[in-house]
Amino acid sequence: MTQKNGGNYSDKHGPEETPDPAVAEAVKKAAEAGQIACARVFEIASEQGVSPAEAGKTVDLLNIRLAKCQLGLFGYSPERSIVKPAAQVSPELESAIRSRLSDDRLPCDAAWQIAEDLSLKKMDVSCAAEALRIKIKPCQLGAF
Repeated sequence: MTQKNGGNYSDKHGPEETPDPAVAEAVKKAAEAGQIACARVFEIASEQGVSPAEAGKTVDLLNIRLAKCQLGLFGYSPERSIVKPAAQVSPELESAIRSRLSDDRLPCDAAWQIAEDLSLKKMDVSCAAEALRIKIKPCQLGAF
């Protein structure tokens, strides 16, 4: 779901891929002006009993743009990303981030888990990762 493909998000999936009808209907109802918030996609996944990845794929297949990443990484105007490097990163948070790296990146779901484990906001974790120059990837919804 990047801007590189000009909004043809379905292109990253094979032509044989089709969206789950119930999930697709829920996404269509929730989308506004061709986009849907990350948090709402997670709600739909939970309501429909599918994984966030499946809900994200449905969003792609409908060529709907994901907005307002809960980690602040994409979907905001006009900057696109609102995450800024943290001024300081506690040793506990740095250790938690570094211990969960995969291929030198912090998976989105690991960032969420760290936030929960340390009673932090999700954005606090992404700001810390930014300060540590650690990329967050992959996205649970498949955006990146």
